[in-house]
Amino acid sequence: MAKRATWKPHEKHGKLTERSDLPDSVFAFPKQRSEPLTDAKHVRNAVARFDQVEDVSDEDREQAFANIKKAARHYDVEISAKTWRDLGKPGSKK
Repeated sequence: MAKRATWKPHEKHGKLTERSDLPDSVFAFPKQRSEPLTDAKHVRNAVARFDQVEDVSDEDREQAFANIKKAARHYDVEISAKTWRDLGKPGSKK
């Protein structure tokens, strides 16, 4: 069963001075606070670096993929991968 996304757009205005200013809900991997999804560029980066994130479980990856898909829809980023296992493979759109 697919994980429910926990990602929420970050609406804080002004410049963030610290990564720690970001809530857990804007990260692809919220428990690890890894791969922030704060705009389209960061969504594309999270897709490109998905398979480089270390020390996470398959469940964490499934959660992160759900979050990336939700953020991608919000920021109008196309993702062709159907499952998290498709990310980082040759031919997958990044």
